[in-house]
Amino acid sequence: MPCAHLEAQPLTPLPAGFEPYCADCAFTGDQWVTLRRCLTCDHVACCDDSLNQHATRHFATTGHEVMTSAEPGESWRWCFIDKESA
Repeated sequence: MPCAHLEAQPLTPLPAGFEPYCADCAFTGDQWVTLRRCLTCDHVACCDDSLNQHATRHFATTGHEVMTSAEPGESWRWCFIDKESA
């Protein structure tokens, strides 16, 4: 059965004026590997390969379950609850 969270959160285009950086890492002076964007609120955060794993922390704090890549040319989505991608 397909993940209901992924079905409820379709892929949307990047918001106008999108700046490709993790604000949380920029604040602490850390580097990130790749970026993820929350499909609920458009928050951009670093991936789990990054030191601080801010995208996962965003999910833990907010409960916003679906992220997508914020990297050019990538169009997948990930559900933290069901651990599924689309």
